[in-house]
Amino acid sequence: MRSTPAVALLALLIAAPGVPAPRRAQRATQTTPPAPAPAAPQPAQQQPQTLPIDQPITPAQIQKWFEAFTVLQAQDRLQLSEAQYFKFVQRLRALQETRWNHQQAHQRILNDLRKLTNPQAGSNDEAAIAERLKALRDEDAAAVVDVNKAYDAVDETLDMRQQALFRIFEDQVEQQKLELLIRARQNARALARGRQGK
Repeated sequence: MRSTPAVALLALLIAAPGVPAPRRAQRATQTTPPAPAPAAPQPAQQQPQTLPIDQPITPAQIQKWFEAFTVLQAQDRLQLSEAQYFKFVQRLRALQETRWNHQQAHQRILNDLRKLTNPQAGSNDEAAIAERLKALRDEDAAAVVDVNKAYDAVDETLDMRQQALFRIFEDQVEQQKLELLIRARQNARALARGRQGK
């Protein structure tokens, strides 16, 4: 039961228009055992049909899909026992949430700085800029501490070899995510050019 939502998300990712799925992700889905109930995969196959053809994939969607993919593949990649799996997944999701929240906070502060330094806005509030710069430094420092704590919690569920495998697996997933983000942006630009040409 635990793999069904992630399988659906991976199917949606692969079937999304104009954005090829990463090669490793395709191989991984082929080796995933089928769900016990024959009807379970059907929503994952039908769900992409509800997406608008001209709707580009957002970075947030890609992030969440790959987080689900990491959870789905972790047991096989890290060779987790059944006893390890439940606690590991709980802590992995806490790590993902911590990292995501800090990324969003970092981006919000950058957006504030963009507004404050926009020449068209005619703003030159150096005090506000200084405050936002300090907030950015504080946020990034807090992110390092919180993410490291979350990693420590994950590592407590793994032996030394599994910790190394986890870092390797995360790096592979990150490379796939970056590749798909680039393709998604290219697809969005192509869609925008197509609309302009009409």
